[in-house]
Amino acid sequence: MTEASPLVFGRHTGHEQVVFCQDAGSGLRAIIALHSTALGPALGGTRFYPYESEEAALDDVLQLSRGMTYKNALAGLDHGGGKAVIIGDPELDKSEPLLRAYGRFVASLGGRYITACDVGTYVADMDVVARESRWVTGRSAAEGGAGDSSVLTAYGVFQGMRACAERLWGSTTLTGRRVGIAGVGKVGSKLAGLLLDDGASVVVTDVSEAALEQVRTAHPQVEVVDDADALLRAGIDVYAPCALGGALDDDTVTALAEDGVAAICGGANNQLAHAGIEKQLDDAGILYAPDYVVNSGGVIQVADELHGFSFERAKSKAEQVFRTTRDIFALAAEDGVPPAVAADRLAERRIAAVSRLRDVYLGR
Repeated sequence: MTEASPLVFGRHTGHEQVVFCQDAGSGLRAIIALHSTALGPALGGTRFYPYESEEAALDDVLQLSRGMTYKNALAGLDHGGGKAVIIGDPELDKSEPLLRAYGRFVASLGGRYITACDVGTYVADMDVVARESRWVTGRSAAEGGAGDSSVLTAYGVFQGMRACAERLWGSTTLTGRRVGIAGVGKVGSKLAGLLLDDGASVVVTDVSEAALEQVRTAHPQVEVVDDADALLRAGIDVYAPCALGGALDDDTVTALAEDGVAAICGGANNQLAHAGIEKQLDDAGILYAPDYVVNSGGVIQVADELHGFSFERAKSKAEQVFRTTRDIFALAAEDGVPPAVAADRLAERRIAAVSRLRDVYLGR
């Protein structure tokens, strides 16, 4: 285990610590990135994914951990931002020895990093990791945990979408609106149910036929299209990216504008493919609900687990995503900036204010 030198991630700034983890016996290759602990111990999930290279994994974990700093700040949590990635195919490479080896690396950080589920990892995996480290959330109820965090992730996205509807149409309901969901895994499938209950019509797509079949079974009224391109041409009012990051690139923005999509609000992390996309969306008149704001319900849930989990208490906190998103839209309009910029400003204000208070208290 070694810390990465600044030269390894020279184009990424601000990270406090990056740890490369390797265990030859189990085949573990992982990276843990701590972006900030200004608000408290870094909290963020563990992604298990078959990256093409270590550099690709490093890029992902650095971006994801930075996003967690901002997400946790605007969620009102006393946690900084961190993230971890395990390099490999979770279907082929995941094992008890590997997860326990990973747990020992998490434990070695002494509480500076608290992990949870993410893409490719599940509640059962966190139970195994927790056998080696107490700095683990998202465990099963049988092990004293909160269970599946996608429940409140989807609920938070729904609250963000209600704020979009209020901003655009003067009502907090999605009744009569057509919502397109790209990716109906753990979060997207639950979001579909919430939208249908609210009176929206839902069209979905996913690369996994199994995921689509589960949605068809649970919600026969959803419309299924072949791919993301077809979804963008499906006459939707709101686009909800709920798969991997980078969904919003130049071509996608053009397609959304041509199809008359009014808003983007989804559960995926790092939706903006590159800097400047937020301005393109704003210029096109498409309302963008910043991803790390609206998908914070999951981290709110796992953070609550650290204090003796109460679902109702966590759900009440996740409901505040509506108010936070509304405040961001108001600030964006007041400052004349895209909502993504306004969200960053709000997060940075809280981080700076709390850091100053701590400096005063500690006499620094």
